[in-house]
Amino acid sequence: MKLTKRLHSCVQLEKDGHTLVIDPGVFSEPDAGLGADVLLVTHEHPDHFDEGRLRAALDANPAAALWTLRSVAERMAPAYPGRVHTVGHGDTFTAAGFEVQVHGELHAVVHPDIPRVTNVGYLVEGSLFHPGDALTVPDAPVDTLLLPVHAPWNKIAEVVDYVREVKPRRAVDIHDAYLADIARPIYDFTLDKLGGAPHSRLGAGESAAL
Repeated sequence: MKLTKRLHSCVQLEKDGHTLVIDPGVFSEPDAGLGADVLLVTHEHPDHFDEGRLRAALDANPAAALWTLRSVAERMAPAYPGRVHTVGHGDTFTAAGFEVQVHGELHAVVHPDIPRVTNVGYLVEGSLFHPGDALTVPDAPVDTLLLPVHAPWNKIAEVVDYVREVKPRRAVDIHDAYLADIARPIYDFTLDKLGGAPHSRLGAGESAAL
């Protein structure tokens, strides 16, 4: 597969002429979902789910479809009958040639006074894992871990321990819109030194072969 990083937590995967996009939210480029055959959304928060971006992608490609958890599916399904699929932890499906496994159930704790929403992660092609807003450890080996490096719900020690627990062959940063460029070297150094797996970050629009 070819991985292309979009802004914040949005990524694009390409394989055999098909394109899969995960989490085109309000921090992503306006065209982040365009060209997708498959759209995946991890949860309902706007930095991961933007209805306008999803509608643009589904309208542009009548063959495109969306797989997501119930809260998002209920908002999108009426306008796109038969093209919106509800998934949850333990589900597996094939879409446009991509094999996908669903792992996880809840968003990480932001604060005890804030109710937790549902959050699912996606293991694509048994290789690349996007956890959304959680530090879910899938019960399967992970080759490439998309790593939420900075969020209101995590700290660097938890991010380091997450890499150690998942034990991927490599980690690639996501969920980084909140992180100022001046602080990036601190995160890079800590993850490189302590994470236990090669760590890298891609700029928006940059790609890597997996």
